[in-house]
Amino acid sequence: MFLMFFAMLLILVAAGAVFVYVAYPHRGQEVPHAPWLGEALKRGVEAMPVLEDEHTRR
Repeated sequence: MFLMFFAMLLILVAAGAVFVYVAYPHRGQEVPHAPWLGEALKRGVEAMPVLEDEHTRR
């Protein structure tokens, strides 16, 4: 029971982080009341590898 609760809590935290990133830093805005969260999300996204689109490369 505890593991199911912990897993659901982890899923909700991950979904909340995605929601906050899409709502604010992805659009170039500051996160209200938590600018540190926006900076942390930006650093995390910048650290991830990016695949280039094969159709735009020439």
